[in-house]
Formats: sequence, structure tokens, C-alpha cells
Amino acid sequence: MDFNMKKLASDAGIFFTRAVQFTEEKFGQAEKTELDAHFENLLARADSTKNWTEKILRQTEVLLQPNPSARVEEFLYEKLDRKVPSRVTNGELLAQYMADAASELGPTTPYGKTLIKVAEAEKQLGAAERDFIHTASISFLTPLRNFLEGDWKTISKERRLLQNRRLDLDACKARLKKAKAAEAKATTVPDFQETRPRNYILSASASALWNDEVDKAEQELRVAQTEFDRQAEVTRLLLEGISSTHVNHLRCLHEFVKSQTTYYAQCYRHMLDLQKQLGSSQGAVFPGTFVGTTEPASPPLSSTSPTTAAATMPVVPSVASLAPPGEASLCLEEVAPPASGTRKARVLYDYEAADSSELALLADELITVYSLPGMDPDWLIGERGNKKGKVPVTYLELLS
Repeated sequence: MDFNMKKLASDAGIFFTRAVQFTEEKFGQAEKTELDAHFENLLARADSTKNWTEKILRQTEVLLQPNPSARVEEFLYEKLDRKVPSRVTNGELLAQYMADAASELGPTTPYGKTLIKVAEAEKQLGAAERDFIHTASISFLTPLRNFLEGDWKTISKERRLLQNRRLDLDACKARLKKAKAAEAKATTVPDFQETRPRNYILSASASALWNDEVDKAEQELRVAQTEFDRQAEVTRLLLEGISSTHVNHLRCLHEFVKSQTTYYAQCYRHMLDLQKQLGSSQGAVFPGTFVGTTEPASPPLSSTSPTTAAATMPVVPSVASLAPPGEASLCLEEVAPPASGTRKARVLYDYEAADSSELALLADELITVYSLPGMDPDWLIGERGNKKGKVPVTYLELLS
């Protein structure tokens, strides 16, 4: 192999000069060219952006895939430029187990029928989770990863090059300073035997040599200063591009929130449908019990945008829309509670009555509830003292 020894020796000399300059700066024996305050702020903001992007990326990966072994496997597939195999979600796996259990224990039994219903809901939850992971990976994780593996690597490369240019510049400044000091000494302090003409000749020769050295050092300094200024401008432009990165990451963050909102809205809708199915089947299997569940139910999710909430989130229907014909005009004050079948219920969440036929609720208060023939299964009659009105079942925890 043919080596360019001259270039190799030159590169080794440059590396040694930079190493000496860097070491002397660390020990405070050499001056260092300082960057302006604005440039330092750009560097600090870029470093902060990179550090927080890495943390957000890693934690989002943990959120989407809690299994560390699965994350390592996906990472290896990506590095090998191979397609990541499809993975069954935990909800889909649970749905499969429930469906198999129902098939073996008897799909026509009450327990088997309920297992089938819950399995279907869990399968829908697993599918929603799969869509959420896919959407979040494309719209949020990929842009963050592209920044770290693309833009940031370019910025780091240019910063290292700027550091080398600065070391070269400071080394040239130190060399020029030493050359000027030696020239001044050679000019003002002749050799120790001033009476000899030979000493005057040697002193003049040394002064001329140092003059040449000063000229050479000044030329090298001008070249180093030009290269440093050019590299500083390139690095500055890249660092100012961090603002555009923030704008891009902001847009990706909005997309992530949108996908997460859609995911949880789908989960809430599936579970609300399942709760209604289980409530109706519970009333058929256990006639003496109330329609509903004694477990705390999640309240309707709220959103900062009323339009978005109305479009994506199911809400408790109003009494007027759910009441059978003739029931809306029912005077609750004239309705007497049944002789048997009343129960105590604890209010889970605050509820504001939509009209005079409903009863406003406060969280954690106890009320008496009962059902009337023909009532919608999602509503009960609630009594608190002398007040009486319709209350939604999903806001109650029925007590024994």
C-alpha cells in the first residue's frame, strides 16, 4: 500500500500541535479564544435539546413497549434494516385465552357467554393498542430518532471541526507571540561581547531570521483566522436550525397527543359497550340485583375542546332522550319507592342535573336508589332527604 509520508507527517504534526494547545489550556498556560455569548447560548440550547430528546424518546419507547427484551429485539431488527415481526398485544393474548376458556368450559353457560363478550372487548382493546403504537411510532418516535441520528450527528461533526479550527487559531496566536518576543529580544539585546564585529553580524542575522519567522507566523494566523470564521459561521447556521427542529417536534407532539386521545376514546367506548352488555346479562342471570356494577366506573372523559369531546367521547344520554313514551312527563314527587328493592349507593363523581327531573350529585355522598318498571337500565331513581330525581348508573357504586 502506497502511503503519502509527507501528508502523514503533516497530519501528525497538526495533531501534536492541537494536543499541546489543548493541554496548555487545561493547565491555564495558554490563552483560549472565547466564543461570543450568543454562540454559547446556541450551543447550550442545542445540547439541552439533544439531551431531552433522548430522554423523551427512550421513555416513549418504554410507554409503547414496556418489555425491555422486545425493545432490544426491535432495535436489532431496525439496525439490520429488517422488518420487525408482528407482535400480539397483551389484550389480544388475553382475549384468546378467554375465548379458549369459554370454548372448553361451555360457551352456552352464563360464565362462558360472559367470557366470550369480555374476550371480544379485549380483542378490540388490543387492536386499538396496536393502531396507537403504530401511529405513535411513525408520527412521534421516527422524527425524534431522525433528529438524533441525522441533524445532531451533523451538528456534532461541525462542532468538532470548529474546535479543531479554534485550537489551530490559538496555536498560531501563541506561535506569533513567541516569535515577536524572540525578535524583540534579538533586536534589543546583542551578544555578550559587543566589541567583536562578528557578534554584531550574528545578532543582525538572528534578527532577520526572527523577522522571517514573524512574517510566517502572521501569514499562518491570517489563514487560521479565516478558516475559523468560516467554520464558526457554518456551525452557527446549523445551531440556529434548532428552532426549526423545535417547531417540527411541536407538530409531532400534537400528533402524538391526537393519537393517544383517539386510543383512549376507543378504549372507553369499547368498555362502556361491554359494561352495558354485562349489565343487561347480569339482570337476566340475577333478577334480584340491580342493573349495573358495584365497581367504580370511569367518568366520561373531558377535553379542553368541547367539539373534540362531542365528536370522540360517549356521554351519558339525557333523561328526556332515554325515557320511554309517557315517562318523561312522570311526576317524580308522586312516585313512591317500592316496598322492597331499594339500595344504598355511593356517588363516585359529581354530577350536574340537566333538568328538573334529574338529581344533582356530589362525590362520596350516600343516596337511596331504586328502579321502576320500564325505566332505561342506565338510570335509577335517587332520593336524598326530601329531594328525588333520576341519576345515571355509571356515577354510582351500589352498596349491599
